[in-house]
Amino acid sequence: MTFSELIKGIKTSAVIGEANVNITGVEIDSRKVKEGNLFVAIKGTQVDGHQYIPKAIELGAAAILCEEAPQQPQPNVTYAVVKSTEDEVGKVATRFFGDPSKHLKLVGVTGTNGKTTVATLLYNLFRKLGHKCGLLSTVCNFIEGQEIPADHTTPDPIELNELLAKMLAAGCEYVFMECSSHAIAQKRIGGLTFTGGIFTNLTRDHLDYHKTFENYRNAKKSFFDGLPKSAFAITNADDKNGMVMVQNTKASVKTYSIQSMADFKARIIECHFQGMYLAIDGQEVGVQFTGKFNVSNLLAVYGAARMLGKQREETLIAMSTLHTVNGRMDTLQSPEGFTAIVDYAHTPDALKNVLLAIHEVDGKGHIITVCGAGGNRDKGKRPLMAKQAVQLSDKVIITSDNPRFEDPQDIINDMLAGLDAQDQKKVLTIADRKEAIRTACMLAQKQDVILVAGKGHETYQEIKGVKHHFDDKEVLRDIFAQ
Repeated sequence: MTFSELIKGIKTSAVIGEANVNITGVEIDSRKVKEGNLFVAIKGTQVDGHQYIPKAIELGAAAILCEEAPQQPQPNVTYAVVKSTEDEVGKVATRFFGDPSKHLKLVGVTGTNGKTTVATLLYNLFRKLGHKCGLLSTVCNFIEGQEIPADHTTPDPIELNELLAKMLAAGCEYVFMECSSHAIAQKRIGGLTFTGGIFTNLTRDHLDYHKTFENYRNAKKSFFDGLPKSAFAITNADDKNGMVMVQNTKASVKTYSIQSMADFKARIIECHFQGMYLAIDGQEVGVQFTGKFNVSNLLAVYGAARMLGKQREETLIAMSTLHTVNGRMDTLQSPEGFTAIVDYAHTPDALKNVLLAIHEVDGKGHIITVCGAGGNRDKGKRPLMAKQAVQLSDKVIITSDNPRFEDPQDIINDMLAGLDAQDQKKVLTIADRKEAIRTACMLAQKQDVILVAGKGHETYQEIKGVKHHFDDKEVLRDIFAQ
């Protein structure tokens, strides 16, 4: 594809050099540039890609998309200057890979909690219904059963379009995708054509990046603002921001709720750790999930399936066979008769939802919660998480999560700051996560429940820039074996 074809329709303030040069690939990481590639220089939050233009040219870049015209253009290199490369990179990537999303039924899922669960369950549901599917999620990307490891909730625009092109080539008809607030704000999904969008809920998260809750909310909302008229938008009517998300969308709006009138409704008939009996749109169904928040997740899945043309009966039968997503309300039974639950809950609201789900099951034992908070992230949620844990648990062990470049004890102290003297009587602090989990198991009696929160599916602990192997479920199984 020529450079002129690639930037067709993009508003440029200047094109310097031969516009018809052939482009062999598109990159935003100068280290990955190969002979004949287009390098897109993006001004990021940490690094300005413009400073790597010489490196990209050295590695063989044939063209540069940038925001600043070069003072000394290099011979045999073509430059195009635009107002914002971040705004244009998605369109360029989409065009280079043949606009794959236009030929797929692409459904995006956004919200604070539940994105991974909803996207993954839709992927599993539609495969059970006989369709070839792709999945783009925090835990892993899949191309019709083939696992592609995931480093971010949403890949960069080039990697994203390349994955979508591979999904199309593999015969995929549907693709289900998490859309994080970072990805939306950074235009990583720019240029994609969505068949539908789903909103799960909105609570405090990522304020280290977005600075204010309003900025965070508006990033999510802009996803729905950009949906085409041909798309559907399914929103959670039980969330106070549910209708805010869709107030300016051109898409067809549908709602789901377990509390009020909505297009898709459900109620809990019975609830156990092994699953629930629900009534969804008047039809009883058994599911292998527990907790009200999972009822909302399942309703979002059901609503999307119906909007994608599936009938009630076939959808509910397939939903009854679905399992929990890795690291989301994962339940393990100890030989001593207590239950351990591993969950990714790493925000105050997610922690509250999981603990409420445990309370919803008519247990006779105590609840012991092991939790921490991530380093180099929103510090304001730390005391809130500790408070939620103490309010809904009989005992809390505050420990290390992914401390990253912070001292784990400093993070623990930030969490303790949210507790009064009475609260702190319930609390132990053990910085070593393995020892914290071991202590919880030593304290637990028959019929008790241990919640190990924060890391879920993760198989590492990030300390001082290094990812060390660590798996909460693996640690629990080792302790049970001993």
